[in-house]
Amino acid sequence: MGVLKITKHNFEKEVLHSDKPVLLDFWASWCGPCKMVAPIIDEVAEETKEVVKVGKINIDEEGELAEAFRIMSIPTLVVVKDGKVVESSVGVKPKKAILSLITEE
Repeated sequence: MGVLKITKHNFEKEVLHSDKPVLLDFWASWCGPCKMVAPIIDEVAEETKEVVKVGKINIDEEGELAEAFRIMSIPTLVVVKDGKVVESSVGVKPKKAILSLITEE
C-alpha cells in the first residue's frame, strides 16, 4: 500500500474509520528533520503494511488537521487506533523507536 497522503477530505475514511492502527507523519517540505525521517517512514510503511496504515500530513497544506492534533513542531508522529490518539512522538527517531510506537499495545 505504501504511504498515503492524508488530507481533510480522506481523513475520516482513512484514519478515523480505519480497521487497523494508523501512523501519521506530520511534516513540511521545508523541514530538514522531516526529510531525514521520510525514508524511515517509507520503510516502516512497507514492513508493516499488513497490520498498520501509514499516512503523511503536510502541515502547510492541511493546517486544519495540524491544528486539530495540536502540532507544535515537526516531524511529529501520531498513532491513531479506533479513532483515538494512542501514541505520539516529536522529532527524528530511529526506525526501532518508530516501530515500537506502533507495536506496543
